[in-house]
Amino acid sequence: MPLSRGQGQLEARAVRSAERTTEWLDRRLPLLDAARTTLRKAFPDHWSFLLGELALYSFVVLLVTGVWLTLFFEPSMSEVVYQGSYVPLRGVRMSEAFASTLHISFDVRGGLLIRQIHHWAALVMAAAVGVHMLRVFFTGAFRRPREANWLIGLTLFLLTMLEGFAGYSLPDDLLSGTGLRTAQGFVLSVPVVGTYLSMFLFGGEFPGHDIVSRLYPVHILLLPGALLAGVVLHLILVFHLKHTQWPGPGRTNRNVVGKPMFPQFAVRSAGLLAMVFGVLAVLGAVAQINPVWNYGPYRPDHVSSGAQPDWYLGFVEGAMRLLPGFETRLWGHTVSWNPFLPAVVFPLLFFLALYLYPFMERWVTRDRGERHLCDRPRDVPVRTALGVAGITFYGLLLAGGQDIVALTFDIPLNTLTWCLRVGVLVGPLVAFWLTRRVCLALQWHDRSRLSEGDETGEVGQSVEGGYREPRSPVTAEERHALVRRDLPRPLPRPEPGSPTGVPARLRSVLSGWFHGDRVPFPGEDTADGEQRDDRAPAGAGGDGRNA
Repeated sequence: MPLSRGQGQLEARAVRSAERTTEWLDRRLPLLDAARTTLRKAFPDHWSFLLGELALYSFVVLLVTGVWLTLFFEPSMSEVVYQGSYVPLRGVRMSEAFASTLHISFDVRGGLLIRQIHHWAALVMAAAVGVHMLRVFFTGAFRRPREANWLIGLTLFLLTMLEGFAGYSLPDDLLSGTGLRTAQGFVLSVPVVGTYLSMFLFGGEFPGHDIVSRLYPVHILLLPGALLAGVVLHLILVFHLKHTQWPGPGRTNRNVVGKPMFPQFAVRSAGLLAMVFGVLAVLGAVAQINPVWNYGPYRPDHVSSGAQPDWYLGFVEGAMRLLPGFETRLWGHTVSWNPFLPAVVFPLLFFLALYLYPFMERWVTRDRGERHLCDRPRDVPVRTALGVAGITFYGLLLAGGQDIVALTFDIPLNTLTWCLRVGVLVGPLVAFWLTRRVCLALQWHDRSRLSEGDETGEVGQSVEGGYREPRSPVTAEERHALVRRDLPRPLPRPEPGSPTGVPARLRSVLSGWFHGDRVPFPGEDTADGEQRDDRAPAGAGGDGRNA
């Protein structure tokens, strides 16, 4: 329908007014330039880079469902007699927290669905953050200038675990109460100050009357706020430092080849958000999780049979179960080393090693330049082997539920426990050796592909009657990705008799151990692929190249 003269004049005035407003704002704030730069920022197109977005969108689902749940949850340990819809628990005395959880599950429309979506989203977020950190580790994406983002990512993983523990402790059911009792044992095991910390956290003797009301603001305010601040800071650094990318034609340390943020990346990211929410909604609808009504309210004199924490805290449970129980009496005080060592000291040392790893590797290799290209895990065998050894160690500790495994497979519990104890010590060493050998074998395979080509699966007969298999040459793109490795060379060994200190000799030995195992490729640049320029590192801006 054509516009009338009056409508056309109004539309023209509105357009002129919008233009004047935009010009006025742009003269005072660089809105247009910032928007143009941001919207055209390039993002690499590879599935492994979506793991961080998966964690982010799980966090978004957690925030939305968590806000809804706060409208109905009552964070109080005051006792009431349940008179709700769940008949088996009618007339049972329980805390208001547990009663409100039952009310959400059985009396609020859609309450059980939202509860289960919330719990599934917590598990998916923890898994996504963990796998994302593994991707960063195995590809060397923690190197300069991204050390700060590695520290932020590890902190987010820790906060996610604490947030999950606080969340599943709030319903005050028998399973979560058993977990809180276990956590109180960890606190009590700290020498000298353990009893004071326990009294401070629980407000008195366990279980006290304040733990739920204290965990509630931590779960809905303090930890989510810290997570949100960490995520924002992480994304700001990602935008500022550029995204890492896999080696390939046209990809260097000084550019980013990928799709622009708008519209391609934004549309794909919005689709991933919809998929995450849809999958979590389906899981919440058809896959039961944390049925607190089966456990009943918490009582200090009851313990759930086969109680297990969520998977991301299982390594603490496993370490505590596998370490033999022993104690020492010092100056009239008894120090119980289990659970103090596996539940307090071990997690601190484990995460301290993860926090320090980027700086230790940089010290060993003396690699001072900026690295924006991802390493293929096979090209750095020692780092990859260390990561697999850590995963093996962590995975064996997750077998802390050996009582359930023994019952399910009819295995003697003591035999299984001793097998796991030996496996925790031997398994990582075997995994390290095997992974390193596999990485070197894969490098030799790449070398044969470069020199001889790929197998075609066809066999031809020559005029003389012999048989041979023709090979197809590697494509130019694959050859580029294989040949252009940007890896530091081992540091030279100090000359005998040279006045070199112990740290320098140790660094030289570790450098040879870390980067000494490598298979030279035909046609590889003598400077290890792309020319390294440590004195003038690549810029950290967001300029990129769109493909």
